[in-house]
Amino acid sequence: MAYSISRVSPGDKRTMAEIDALLVREGIRRDRNLDYTCAMYDEGRRVVATGSCFGCTLRCLAVSAAHQGEGLLNQVVTHLMEVQLERGNLRLFLYTKESTAKFFGDLGFYEIARADGALVFMENRRDGFGRYLRDLEQARRPGRSAALVMNANPFTLGHRYLAETAAAACDTLHLFLVSEDASLVPFSVRKELARAGTAHLDNVALHDSGPYIISSATFPSYFLKDEAAVIDGHARLDLAVFVHIARALDITVRYVGEEPASQVTGIYNQVMASQLPRAGIDCVIVPRLAVSDEAVSASTVRRLIQQGRLEEIRPLVPESTYAYFTSPEARPVIDRIRRAEHVVHY
Repeated sequence: MAYSISRVSPGDKRTMAEIDALLVREGIRRDRNLDYTCAMYDEGRRVVATGSCFGCTLRCLAVSAAHQGEGLLNQVVTHLMEVQLERGNLRLFLYTKESTAKFFGDLGFYEIARADGALVFMENRRDGFGRYLRDLEQARRPGRSAALVMNANPFTLGHRYLAETAAAACDTLHLFLVSEDASLVPFSVRKELARAGTAHLDNVALHDSGPYIISSATFPSYFLKDEAAVIDGHARLDLAVFVHIARALDITVRYVGEEPASQVTGIYNQVMASQLPRAGIDCVIVPRLAVSDEAVSASTVRRLIQQGRLEEIRPLVPESTYAYFTSPEARPVIDRIRRAEHVVHY
């Protein structure tokens, strides 16, 4: 039988409905956040296989039960990898069910971690994660080591307080800065502001998170609106990867800021509090720093910047952050924030 494969427009409701039905039959729910979807059709233009992309990941891959064993999924993956190659994405990730992990292994993907014994996270580099861990091991230090992960969009007094609290309780604080450029403040700026804001702490080791901590591969819900159940699943996957990172650095505690406003971070904190102790890692939730009885948040800072009220961010950020946003260098970032439809992390 001859099959054809092509991109499916999000507006093609009939085909998307067929894809949804196929995914449901295979025990998969279509992600709401996708940037490319393809379908494979039989001679009657019925959907017999599908796959999608988001960022550097492959996802929502399925073949109709009536056509399994014909090599169709191999063709779908090949098609998606060609799409990713055209985009310039050579490093690819996917997560799949345990039952299909071996199949993707045969296609050149390698396991990174498993979440809850049901979800397997994989990449197309044989030693990508291993090399990342070995590089991190160079920063391993004697004594008590702790971890802190932050986006710092931008770096505020709240972030500084959290870093100071964690650093005071350990010999080495490994501070991972989310390096995916999916925030209003670019990573290069966030990194320099975080470095300046923690320069007075001599036991802080600053790391790029890379694709393995809170990225579109491990935790896309951090950047995109999604339902609570999906956020929970992504959080568990991200933490399953983090456990390997913690072992490479002998991290025994992870600090996190209390989150009363953001649904995403709130769920993530809950999952951390329940999952990390099972891996022998304590989870310490630090109450938010308050200024004038109001919790300091990066969302508030971004809102003030958007409204052109730069002087009002001064009590909420370190002097280094304020100096940046009042410099000519910050103009493109300020313009970007002012144009943004949403500046609050929901």
